[in-house]
Amino acid sequence: MARENGLSRFGTVSLDGTKIHANASRHSALSYGHAEQLEAKLKAEVAELLKLADEATALPEGMNLPEEIQRREDRLAAIDEAKRKIESRARERFEGDQAEYEAKMAARQAKEAATGKKARGKEPTPPTVVPRPTDQVNYTDEESRIMPVAGGGFEQCYNAQATVDVDSLLILVPSVTQDVNDQQQIEPAIEQRGALPQDVARPHRLLADTGFLSEKNVESCDKAQIEPMMAIKREGHYTPWQERLATTRRPYRTGPPQWSG
Repeated sequence: MARENGLSRFGTVSLDGTKIHANASRHSALSYGHAEQLEAKLKAEVAELLKLADEATALPEGMNLPEEIQRREDRLAAIDEAKRKIESRARERFEGDQAEYEAKMAARQAKEAATGKKARGKEPTPPTVVPRPTDQVNYTDEESRIMPVAGGGFEQCYNAQATVDVDSLLILVPSVTQDVNDQQQIEPAIEQRGALPQDVARPHRLLADTGFLSEKNVESCDKAQIEPMMAIKREGHYTPWQERLATTRRPYRTGPPQWSG
């Protein structure tokens, strides 16, 4: 319909994201660090209950020992399953992080070889396949993630992205991701744009805020022959005129004009 109505120019597009709440509570999430703590606690309780059974000690009134043990073993099985899912995600993340780490190290070594000097700055930290204590899985919606939201705080969300034509406001590329931030979203947007019909015009300029700014994203735009226009720093919605004009070369005169001659 856009092509037939002559609206598919898509010269300049804008990319931005927004958090969409998942149909799950963040309180239903279990982190890897907390899972290990619960696992140790439950195993200790099971060992204590088995010891009571072996000693034939008089049990508290109303206590059903087999049920108490089974309840804890069921929870241990659920925790073990959650840990395996978190570990699987950590391995997937490691593969991507390792490729990025190797690329950074190769660029650093090439620079040192060209200049004959040690590269400035701290060396990139090698990734690890071990899950982070904060890595988590949600029992209600495993695909969602805990993300920072506007106004402060964290919620169980998805990160929805949209590439929009600035003139017609038509959505060129919509997507939903599990990534918390936007720095990884420009390359997928460019790839999805390439899957559109050949007769749809290709954008030549992309607008994005500072959340998308990274060397990799600039290189991805350059490779796709798209001019990246990204904010280099975050600014407030209102900047006093004194602050804005203080950065200009010619200071603003607040008094009467000074005439010469």
